[in-house]
Amino acid sequence: MNIAFIAHDKKKDDLVKFAIAYEEVLKDHRLYSTGTTGKRIMAETKLDIHRFKSGPLGGDQQIGSMIAENEMDLVIFFKDPLTAQPHEPDITALIRLCDVYTIPLATNMATAEILLSGLQRGEFTWREIEKEQGNDT
Repeated sequence: MNIAFIAHDKKKDDLVKFAIAYEEVLKDHRLYSTGTTGKRIMAETKLDIHRFKSGPLGGDQQIGSMIAENEMDLVIFFKDPLTAQPHEPDITALIRLCDVYTIPLATNMATAEILLSGLQRGEFTWREIEKEQGNDT
């Protein structure tokens, strides 16, 4: 599966800890990330991550493009709800694309843990069907 990681500055430490905890699960998937987040995860794990640009510089849109092309299966986006983000419209657009294309999205550690537990149990078979049929939403 193709899995994307994004984290606001104040949530990057949490996402790195999460990636460390789930490294054994994540290592068997294709991983993508916005720039700094991916760099931080790779520095602390053995995970290989394709890094896009930083979120404010277009990384969110690059991940959004993969979603729109039915090339992303899961997005883990640790948002900071207490800090204003200068690229808030990009964030809103990414979340909207996840909803439009039925892409599971975790915006906090609790939800991300549930999604990865489901992934471990093989509960994302429907994504393979979506890919085969194409998504003309």
